[in-house]
Amino acid sequence: MSGVWVFNNGVYRLESSPKRRVLVHLPSGEAVSSYSSLENILRGLGWERYYGGDPDFYQYHKQSSIDLISLPKDFSKFGSVHMYDIVVKNPNVFHVRD
Repeated sequence: MSGVWVFNNGVYRLESSPKRRVLVHLPSGEAVSSYSSLENILRGLGWERYYGGDPDFYQYHKQSSIDLISLPKDFSKFGSVHMYDIVVKNPNVFHVRD
């Protein structure tokens, strides 16, 4: 069990803490902490910004494929689904860790 024990009104209880996943750029070993750092890495891998899509998302595409990466503009909403999408489309470059 993971979490934090909290003492309140004479009672101890275990509150679970949600695991926060991070996207790690394997060549540098750095965790991606902002869209600007992620965009720099993606550009280096041949991804370009796509401006014709949903205005609530940042989107990237590659000229050599039909793949599209869509990320919410609010980085706080960048979750595991988005991270795994990046990992699948860039094998051996990114990894998701707890």
